[in-house]
Amino acid sequence: MHAATALTFREAAAADVAGIVALVESAYRGESSRAGWTTEADLLEGQRTDPEGVLALVESPDSTLLVVERDGALVACCQLEHRGTHAYFGMFAVSPALQGAGLGKQVIAEAERRARADWGATEMHMTVISVRDDLIAFYERRGYGRTGRMSPFPYGDERFGLPRRADLQFELLVKPLA
Repeated sequence: MHAATALTFREAAAADVAGIVALVESAYRGESSRAGWTTEADLLEGQRTDPEGVLALVESPDSTLLVVERDGALVACCQLEHRGTHAYFGMFAVSPALQGAGLGKQVIAEAERRARADWGATEMHMTVISVRDDLIAFYERRGYGRTGRMSPFPYGDERFGLPRRADLQFELLVKPLA
């Protein structure tokens, strides 16, 4: 048994956009996503993100897009956005072949550390599709609490995918970082 290879965390650059889009799509859409447990293939078809959206996050002064590499290969990513006293956690993806091995937990921990250290954030916020009970339970085990505060899914905006059901909405999850 070989030792686990160290992960490298760094801020994304414009040159990373295509790889990030491919990673996010592989984790959430289509048949490849079914290899992992975070798939949204039964809920949504179409795209999860696009190069323009990812590049906007890379270039935004209030946003950090973290990429995670192992042996030079992109294996995970997440976005952090500075919103006053809290940070927003989004665009979280782990390569489907590597899901379930603790990589996601490491990425979340690093994101929380950076939000505290870089911005003094006292809370981390995220939104999750409310019918994703397995995913919400994963975040609850990491200390995130359900708020019951819902926001609508952007039906009709194909940049966010093509919904396969009519009851999709986002629930706000919050974790204190103090």
